[in-house]
Amino acid sequence: MSEILNPYYLQIVMFFIINAIMGISIFFTLSTGQLTLGAAGFMSVGAYVGALLTLKAELPIPIAIFIGGIVAALVAVVIGLPTTRLKGLYLAIATLGFGEVVRVIFLNLEVTHGALGLSGIPAIAQELTNYVYEFDMDGLLDIDALTWGNLLTIIILLVILVVIILFCLRIHNSRVGRAFQAIKADDHAAELMGINVVYYKMLAFVIGAFIAGIGGGLYAHITNFINPTDFSYHKVVQILLFPVFGGSNVVWGSVLGSFILTLLPEVLRFLADYRDIIYGALLVILMAVRPDGILTEDLMDKIYRKLGVKKKPYIPESQVLTERFEAYKAQSKSGQE
Repeated sequence: MSEILNPYYLQIVMFFIINAIMGISIFFTLSTGQLTLGAAGFMSVGAYVGALLTLKAELPIPIAIFIGGIVAALVAVVIGLPTTRLKGLYLAIATLGFGEVVRVIFLNLEVTHGALGLSGIPAIAQELTNYVYEFDMDGLLDIDALTWGNLLTIIILLVILVVIILFCLRIHNSRVGRAFQAIKADDHAAELMGINVVYYKMLAFVIGAFIAGIGGGLYAHITNFINPTDFSYHKVVQILLFPVFGGSNVVWGSVLGSFILTLLPEVLRFLADYRDIIYGALLVILMAVRPDGILTEDLMDKIYRKLGVKKKPYIPESQVLTERFEAYKAQSKSGQE
């Protein structure tokens, strides 16, 4: 039991959950066909706002993290007004620039201690460990108080992840989700069908920023220390790889991708000199063999039907949208005649 509940293993589980949350934040924007590279910027906003509120204002950790997510969403509204009208590489470059601007701002602010970073951030695990002592749970089931604190932290993070996943699935099966899918398949055709493309792209952008802000706040209160280099370009690429590797068309792809890419560097630690080579080779092979990632909509449909969740066969959204668009053109033509 003590080997399984090793603090090192428990910390890896915590990072996996946070990475899954960050992957889902990218999934939201990808679900509308937007390639944005600003997730690390929104993550840093949530991390610094949450950390400063607990350090300076002494707010409770949950409230500080939630406010950090709200602030990240508000920043996304300001940034999203001009950028969501961009497409492709232009949108990616604009959001990447935003992330770098935010990082430089935090690097030069006195309240954030610049390059020295913020230390002494209240830790979720430590707060929960104090509650374990308070309720006399130390030694319960032969588990010490510190381990209990880490386990309770993992449970809380899992609950947050499950809530976010359920929210994603609910959105996917709603009118909003269908609008997202239509815009991703063909935004011009979606606009001709009466869908407010700018509104829904903005909505996905803001929701993704809020989730990234929550992930940043959790990260800050798990690691106890943050500095601007934690949210550099390398973090942007890492977050983007989670949904791309696991599958960018389904929410479970972000979860699977974050699990594999969080665990893989630890498994390959004994090959420290060749770890990055193996890591990169796996990514190249996967993109060559399965460009849509490990989990695709068709594969998830088969899994759902085997589990009895779905009975109808999967029809690609692009095909549905094309059929509706052709029907719309035929109706318009017949009306003119």
